[in-house]
Amino acid sequence: MIFVTSARVIVIVLEETVPPVKRRVPAATIAGKARILGDLISPVVDEQDWECLK
Repeated sequence: MIFVTSARVIVIVLEETVPPVKRRVPAATIAGKARILGDLISPVVDEQDWECLK
């Protein structure tokens, strides 16, 4: 078995940068033409009617 008696370690510390959030831009032909007609959080159909839960 070989034992290491001395070693050299090189450490480079980099600054952590947060990349800017890229926002999506809608096409000019559809920008501003959407309408919210209901609740965006809750489903339209009751969970009891979902076939995938059965």
